[in-house]
Amino acid sequence: MNDSITISIVTHNSRHIFDVLDNLKNELGFKSKYDIHIFDNGSEQSYLNKLERYGSFITLHACKENKGFGYGHNQVLQEVETSYGVIFNPDVLITKDTLDKMMQRIKKEEQLAAVCPKVLNSDGTTQYLVRQKLDVFDYMLRFIPFQSVKKLFNKRLSYYECRDLPEDKTSYIKMGSGCLMVVDVDKFKQIGGFDERFFMYFEDNDLCMSFGKAGYKILYTPFETVIHLYEKGAHKNKKLFKIFLQSMVKFFNKWGWRFF
Repeated sequence: MNDSITISIVTHNSRHIFDVLDNLKNELGFKSKYDIHIFDNGSEQSYLNKLERYGSFITLHACKENKGFGYGHNQVLQEVETSYGVIFNPDVLITKDTLDKMMQRIKKEEQLAAVCPKVLNSDGTTQYLVRQKLDVFDYMLRFIPFQSVKKLFNKRLSYYECRDLPEDKTSYIKMGSGCLMVVDVDKFKQIGGFDERFFMYFEDNDLCMSFGKAGYKILYTPFETVIHLYEKGAHKNKKLFKIFLQSMVKFFNKWGWRFF
């Protein structure tokens, strides 16, 4: 193992990646302990040409077809010899200070497999992405466009989205968001990394469940924050919604069905 830290970003014509890389360049500079690996899943050549302009700032891995989010991260994290990695969405903005503090947290506890930050929208409001349980009803409730229905189930939705997590201390959680997650690479390898049957959606929930099954802990910190330029693709795109439903079925088939 070496002292560097692997940042793993999986892309596929990702709209925000160049803003993300420019932000990382400003925060980290060209000489830091963070090694940025981009695993590209079959993007257009013009897009790859733009990525190549970042030169030695990134290590670019190009795949000719889109094999999914988990596959890409596995290709990076299963091969590196670093002790820690950062699963990093191509639409997340972060500071070096936040990265450093999250690294300090995961190094303090032997049983920690992952550390997850507080995730914010670009306007500073919170994205409630932590989960302590998953069931079909609550997942589908989030897709209902009628606010009157959501208001009726507001208390239940609040519990499902873990809105009561304390703001003045860290918490152990069952599932965190894969948009930004610091992981212990040895523990990631031990559980086999991401289950590649999940092309996208639910792969982060599944990873966290696998960490828990292996006896490891996941820490949520409200003190470190990132901005997630979240577009809710499955809410708007029929193809993505179909993939979402397929992944949901795979998840509950694997971990047990819970409808309510």
